[in-house]
Amino acid sequence: MFKFTIAITTYNRLSLLQRAVESALSQTLPCEVIVADDGSSDGTEAYIRSLGDRVVYHRNPVNLGHCATMNAAVKLAQGDWIKPIDDDDYLAPNCIQELTNAIARYSQAVLCSSQAIQVNENGTEVSRTQPISDRKIDYVPQSEVHYRMFLEQLPFGTPVQVAFRKDAFVKSGGWDSSFEVNYDDIDSWVKIAQYGDAILVNQHLAYRTLWHQGNHLKFSLQQRLQKHISIKEKIYQFVHPKYRDSLPSLQDIQDFLTLYWSLVGFKQGKFDQALPLLFPALFSRKGWQLLTQVIYARKFYQMSQQYCQAPRPKQMPLLSEI
Repeated sequence: MFKFTIAITTYNRLSLLQRAVESALSQTLPCEVIVADDGSSDGTEAYIRSLGDRVVYHRNPVNLGHCATMNAAVKLAQGDWIKPIDDDDYLAPNCIQELTNAIARYSQAVLCSSQAIQVNENGTEVSRTQPISDRKIDYVPQSEVHYRMFLEQLPFGTPVQVAFRKDAFVKSGGWDSSFEVNYDDIDSWVKIAQYGDAILVNQHLAYRTLWHQGNHLKFSLQQRLQKHISIKEKIYQFVHPKYRDSLPSLQDIQDFLTLYWSLVGFKQGKFDQALPLLFPALFSRKGWQLLTQVIYARKFYQMSQQYCQAPRPKQMPLLSEI
């Protein structure tokens, strides 16, 4: 029987870390818990040491960044499967049990994702990720994973949602520091998905904290756009040949993303950043068509949440800032 390790990365957020650790230690199916500390100076080490052998502790000798810290945690892990979480996120008590039950049914899987509840800084629920079907578990064969990731039909988002098989993570090369903070997790899922199937557990088993001043917001719109384009280009390379002809071209995707991030900028009042992004994508018919589909799908989902009998659209994009 395979085993799980919960890997928690942290840096100078002791009060939040305690909540994450408590959620890991309170799992209905006990497992190894690792805290990987990126050189905190706020009492994190003393707190973890006080827990004795209930938690494995790793401390970077210097501040190395989130990607290097996650890689260090996975290297130490004894589990066959890794459940990563950041220090400001936390798990439902039955998270590991439900993931284990799902994985046991599909031994070829290398990725497993659940749904998540987004909470604000006070722990109040803000929103929930959207199930892709009414089934308890959805199975996605390897040949379909990248195609559906490209179309954003799969909830492989932030670490709190996802679990991965350690051997596939190692083969993939781990987290890439060139994506630090901005799509580092998505880049990892894309690489891991080369090595097996995926499972989606349509239960809300994790809690993600949303911050008004999150680290990803420190990047300009142009930087976020370029990272988003680079991720799409990477996923495109891995899409199975039988699906290539049904995909929009990379140029159309680039135009769509440019329009999308321009709209995000206007919505956030960043007119000086948003306006220069518009050209020449402003004149892309296909780019506007894709953007309209995204907005329609999101509005349709919101309506279906209000009127529960409404069917869900086939495409459920995960782009969430508009």
